Amino acid sequence: MQDKSQLEELIKETVKRIEAKEGRSRSRTADEQLRFEHATRVLIVDLWKAVRSTPIRESSINKRSGWYSENPRYRDPLLTYKQMIAVFDGLIKIGFIEVTREGYFDRTIYQGKTTRFVARDELLERLQGLYGHPAISIKPDFNAETIILRDKVDDRKVLQEYDDTPATERHRANLKKINSCFLKHWCDLEVQDTEVAKLEARIANHATKQPIDFSQRTLVRIFSNGSFKQGGRFYRGWWQNVPSEYRKYITIDEKRTAEFDFSQLNPHLLYHSNYKVLGSEDAYDRVLDGEHRKIVKQAFNAMVQASTPLKSCPEEIDMSGLEMSWAELRDRIIKAHKPIADHFFKGVGNYLQFQDSNIAERIMLHFAGMDAPALPVHDSFILHHGYGESGEVEEAMRRAFYEEVGEHISKIDEEIITWDYRKDKDDTLEANTLELDAVLSANGDVSQWQDRHGLWYAQR
Repeated sequence: MQDKSQLEELIKETVKRIEAKEGRSRSRTADEQLRFEHATRVLIVDLWKAVRSTPIRESSINKRSGWYSENPRYRDPLLTYKQMIAVFDGLIKIGFIEVTREGYFDRTIYQGKTTRFVARDELLERLQGLYGHPAISIKPDFNAETIILRDKVDDRKVLQEYDDTPATERHRANLKKINSCFLKHWCDLEVQDTEVAKLEARIANHATKQPIDFSQRTLVRIFSNGSFKQGGRFYRGWWQNVPSEYRKYITIDEKRTAEFDFSQLNPHLLYHSNYKVLGSEDAYDRVLDGEHRKIVKQAFNAMVQASTPLKSCPEEIDMSGLEMSWAELRDRIIKAHKPIADHFFKGVGNYLQFQDSNIAERIMLHFAGMDAPALPVHDSFILHHGYGESGEVEEAMRRAFYEEVGEHISKIDEEIITWDYRKDKDDTLEANTLELDAVLSANGDVSQWQDRHGLWYAQR
C-alpha cells in the first residue's frame, strides 16, 4: 500500500541519517541493529499518530534505564534503553524533534515524569504529508498485554507482575474477542471541519481528557489495588476521550449511534451487596428534591470511592452553582441513604467497579458475538442506533446485570439523537430528524470524517 511504503521509506531514511550523524567507529551487532531500527520505527510511528490526533499531542519517552527491564509482561521485548536513547538523541541531532518538557525521576520517592517531545518542521511536514492514516495503516500489537494489574505504593500507582490463572486467561481471551470485533469495524467522530478547532480547544482545556487518537481502537482492562477482584474497567479506547456533548457525533461504519446507560448503577450495586432495597425513588434525586442531580451523582460516587472521610470537596466536582457547603451536601447524601450510610468512605468503589466491569464484559461479548461493536464509556455503551430501537440493547443490559448481581435492574437510560450538520443562524449545531445518510449527501463540510472513511474502505 502507498501509505505503508511512504512510511517505510521515511523510517529507512531516518535510520541512515541518524547513523551518518553518529559517526560510530564500529558497526552495531546484528541484534543491536535490529533493536535500533525497531526503536526508530516505534518513535516515528508514535510521532505520526501524534500529529494525526485531535488536538495534536506530544510524544513521550521514558529515559530511566530500569523502566525497560521492569515488569517485562508490559514491555515491548525488542525495545532496550540503549537503542531507544540512541534513536532519541539521533532524532534531536538531525533536527527531527524537539523536547517540550524534560523528564525527571526522584529516587527518594520513586516518582517522576517522562520526557515529552514533538516533531520539528521538516519531520512534521513529512508526517502530515504521508498518505493514509496511522489508525488504519498501523495494526495493533495483539501480543501486547491487555490485562493490567496495578497497585498503590506510597500513594502512587505502579504496575504489578502476576501469575496467570484461569480467571486472567479468561479475561484476556474475552477481551481478544471484543477487540477483534472492534477492529473489523470503523468507528469515527463526525463533526464539521469548522467544529474541529472548538473540539480541540474543549479537550485541551479539560482536566482529564487526552487528545483523540483514532489509532486507539482497542481496549485494555485495568485492575486495582493489586487484586483481580477490584477495578477491572476497560480503558484506552479513543471514544473515551470524547467530551460528553460530542459523543452523539460518534459513528460506526458511517451509521449513527445511540448511547445507553445504566441508571443509578452504583447505588443499585451498593444496596444489593448489603442486602438493602434501593426503592423506586431515584437515588440522586432524593438528596436535593430532584435538583443538581449531576453534582449529587458525582459526590455520591466520590464518597463511595474514598477510603477516608472527605472533609473537602473533590477537585473534579464543581459546586459553584450550589448554595451549600461541601459538608452540607455530604451530610444530605448520608441522610438520604441511611441504609448504606456506614459504607461511605470505606473504599468500596473499586469492588463495585469490578462488578460493573463484569457486566460491561458480558454486554460487549454479547454484541461481539453479533459482530457489532459496543463501545464502553464507564457504565454506558455506544452502539448502532438500530439495536436500541429493536430492544436488543436493553435486553442485553438487563440480562448482564441479572447474571452478575442476581436481581433485576429497574431502569436503563437511552438517548438516540439524530442531527443536522448544517449550521443555523446562531452558528450552533441543531438537532432534528434528518437521517445521517441524507445529511451526508447534503453537506460537504465533514471532509476529515469522509477522508478517513475513504481510506478505511480502500484498505479492506
